[in-house]
Amino acid sequence: MNCSISGEVPEEPVVSKSGILFEKRLIERHILDYAKCPITGEPLTLDDIVPIKTGKIVKPRPLQAASIPGMLGMFQNEWDGLMLSNFALEQQLHTARQELSHALYQHDAACRVIARLKKERDDARSLLAQAERQFPISSPNATSANVSVLSNGKRAAEDELAPGAKKIHPGITTSIISELTDCNAALSQQRKKRQIPATLASVDDIERYTQTSSHPIHKTNKPGIVSLDILYPKDIIATGGIDTNAVIFDRPSGQILSTLSGHSKKVTSVKFVGQGDSILTGSADKTVRLWESSDDGNYNCRHVLRDHTAEVQAVTVHATNNYFVTASLDGTWCFYDLSSGTCLTQVSESSGSSEGYTSASFHPDGLILGTGTTEGLVKIWDVKSQANVARFDGHVGPVTAISFSENGYFLATAAHDGVRLWDLRKLKNFRNFAPYDSETPTNYVEFDHSGSYLAVAGSDTRIYQVASVKHEWNCIKTFPDLSGTGKATCVKFGQDSKYIAVGSMDRNLRIFGLPIEDGSAES
Repeated sequence: MNCSISGEVPEEPVVSKSGILFEKRLIERHILDYAKCPITGEPLTLDDIVPIKTGKIVKPRPLQAASIPGMLGMFQNEWDGLMLSNFALEQQLHTARQELSHALYQHDAACRVIARLKKERDDARSLLAQAERQFPISSPNATSANVSVLSNGKRAAEDELAPGAKKIHPGITTSIISELTDCNAALSQQRKKRQIPATLASVDDIERYTQTSSHPIHKTNKPGIVSLDILYPKDIIATGGIDTNAVIFDRPSGQILSTLSGHSKKVTSVKFVGQGDSILTGSADKTVRLWESSDDGNYNCRHVLRDHTAEVQAVTVHATNNYFVTASLDGTWCFYDLSSGTCLTQVSESSGSSEGYTSASFHPDGLILGTGTTEGLVKIWDVKSQANVARFDGHVGPVTAISFSENGYFLATAAHDGVRLWDLRKLKNFRNFAPYDSETPTNYVEFDHSGSYLAVAGSDTRIYQVASVKHEWNCIKTFPDLSGTGKATCVKFGQDSKYIAVGSMDRNLRIFGLPIEDGSAES
């Protein structure tokens, strides 16, 4: 009989109260350290072990020690193991020295930058003090009377309303409705002739996808990417982070083009408009910001929209690129004119429901808006009349994401209980996915631009091949969460699904595509 810890014949055998055999010195040491049985995990004390009386055991000599060549072989094996261990330690030491040298270099550079900034600050303070002595400062009352602060394209004074008062919105005019209708007719006609592009990544390619790059583009003190969007013509990715910033990232070069700072809380939604000359960001600070590109490559904030009274959870852009919608936890969604930043209408539930909106998306044709609520409802709206024309229930928990397929009649929604697929022609649910356990929510769902693939993000990221209503939708690839947080928050397909961008609760944007050796296929 062998010791349950060492696997060898014990010299002083003892038995625990569970009937398990141990070497006395080993189990006593384990009890002193952990006070429980190493095999069953039950509480165990020194009084619970019983010694066993046995005859003196003579351990047999190992076969290798029976001859001089055998002993030399044992010594050689021990020496080889020692050399290998020593080599590994030397490699670790060399790596640690390189990391230490790099850290010291970065620290020295940071100290120089801080010293330079302090000097510039002191010089600026000195110049300001000289200017204040040379030029008298006007009275505060006069100054405040002449200062105009723009908010929502209007003076701040115009936005200050009495408690309980409601803002007056001009509404969606007949000319705008005509523009939306014409856009819908043109896109619907194109969709009938729509074909899957020949350059679309195949199922075999996606099955071979792996992480090709990881970019730490957000701050370390408040990590987490909660939204992203991709501008296909320029292959630029925009991300919104918990650090209150939106980052514009050029994927081919791996460089940050611009950082949009101005929100005071996390950026919950980010969207490109048109060719990327404008960017929309929604935030938990209850505001939406419209940014416009400048000649130096940066983006300047043109409008700060303050029509919501709670967190803005979603921003979605109409196919005309002239209008957009925001959805908020205050239970309303707003329809804006992009050029002026004017809220044309603010829609709330006529029944007076207290449900807030957690997600929103335009139908590809632009006359239908889908919204998800905190109570697990999916609501479909007619944009022209702002009427709620359909409701889908069945989800558990807030609807975290909503995505229309490019084919025009599939809708995917995500919530705590997983993903549900809806047929808009028959207004019914035809398939459900529950990829995770009951304690793990599904954070995001997204169709690719061709409508051929569906991405689902939760504790990992999964890619499904889109099929018909009656056929099975197969999971063709699962990307594990490499952030260590166990929470993938957003996912987007690149142009022709040649790569997949994933945001997680760390500061890194991860790109998945064909392995490096297959890079020619991606290009």
